[in-house]
Amino acid sequence: MRKRNGFTVLALAALVAAPALAEHGHKGPAAHAYFHNNAGEAVGEAHIDQGPHGILVTLTIDGLEPGKKAIHIHSKGTCDDHEEGFQDSGGHLNPDDRKHGLMNPDGPDAGDFTNFYVHDNGYAWAELFNKRASLDGSYGAKILDEDGAALVIHENPDDHVSQPIGGAGARVACAVIEPHH
Repeated sequence: MRKRNGFTVLALAALVAAPALAEHGHKGPAAHAYFHNNAGEAVGEAHIDQGPHGILVTLTIDGLEPGKKAIHIHSKGTCDDHEEGFQDSGGHLNPDDRKHGLMNPDGPDAGDFTNFYVHDNGYAWAELFNKRASLDGSYGAKILDEDGAALVIHENPDDHVSQPIGGAGARVACAVIEPHH
């Protein structure tokens, strides 16, 4: 690599090409969600990006009990009933009436994700991918439909087979999914 005025030719080429590459990159719909626990306290957030093959959920949690946790997309965009355990958010997003569980031969439903881990200090960060749902309904189940959807965190991990929620236990945090403007 030759240097020219302090820049390598390679670095200069990258600077020139970057705007053109960004212009042709995929930029789909985005959403965000803010988690509250059963006491109504803020405990984290999620950012959801829709790509050409699924949604990527970036999860940041601060304030839940340590351990493995299940998370699912639930079919109704409400978390108002925190004292009753977020039951108003309904069941999993599942318009195709599939069985629950990533390891279930008759599943998974559109709301299923892998588990994540909350560290001893209450903090968790994870990226979760789901190809069975989209924000705008262009593929899979539509998240931002008339009654919306919510992300719900359960007290235990999901076994990915048992019905209806993989033995994940009580709902301990909920976040309404809102379009990002």
